[in-house]
Amino acid sequence: MSHQGRMPYQGRRLRHYSLFTAGVVSLGLAGSAQAQIDDFDAMANPATADEPFKGQAELGYNKISGNSNSESLRAGADMTWFNAPWSYNLQLSAKSASDDEETSAEEYMVQGKTRYNLSQYNYLFGLARWDKDRFSGYDSQSTLVGGYGRQLLVGPPHSLAVEVGPGVRHDEFEEGGSDNVGLLYAGLDYDWQFSENSKFSQSLATEASDENIIGRSQTALTVAMNDSLALKVSYEVEFNDNPPPSASSQTDTTTGVSLVYSM
Repeated sequence: MSHQGRMPYQGRRLRHYSLFTAGVVSLGLAGSAQAQIDDFDAMANPATADEPFKGQAELGYNKISGNSNSESLRAGADMTWFNAPWSYNLQLSAKSASDDEETSAEEYMVQGKTRYNLSQYNYLFGLARWDKDRFSGYDSQSTLVGGYGRQLLVGPPHSLAVEVGPGVRHDEFEEGGSDNVGLLYAGLDYDWQFSENSKFSQSLATEASDENIIGRSQTALTVAMNDSLALKVSYEVEFNDNPPPSASSQTDTTTGVSLVYSM
């Protein structure tokens, strides 16, 4: 990937906040279309929880040999504790891939989140995230965000929540040095339980700052095989419109098939 010089400060600022504002307006219009008004995911609603804890562990592994040799591994855990009006969430994930014994992807993430219900549909949230992606141009990124969330739909079958708020991020660069940036965060989490055993989910998150816009998306289909095990097919996209010069690409995509165990 070729990297060009960074845009002038004012130009980046106007373009980034215009894009962010357009995203927030789009979320607002989506909410207005309903008669009534869950990394970077929206928190599960403590008001609808039927047990104090919900968790799942995920593991996926692929290996190809013959004319080409490649393998990939993904593992993660997602745990939520409910104590209405509060809920607390912890997510852990690791991904790696290699082609012909040469590492082509490696990422580790830890994220903690909390939610406090103000009313049936409104809540406050806080998020802390640490991410290390070997090929992103960053040695690591640490993000802290707080803000307001709105539960637009309470499922099943449809559940939709949106979040927005200010935050800060500390970037450690692979080539040395660091930077602290203020940002605006927007997130969306949609679930559609379209059958007793099958669920479609879509999560989006955006961080807009003077330096860049970082967007993350996960689209997934989960099919339960029994009470404890499910098969998950997912497609993830991570985009940075102005990454460090040492980054391999502006956009990373991951297609995965995993076995999910419900705790």
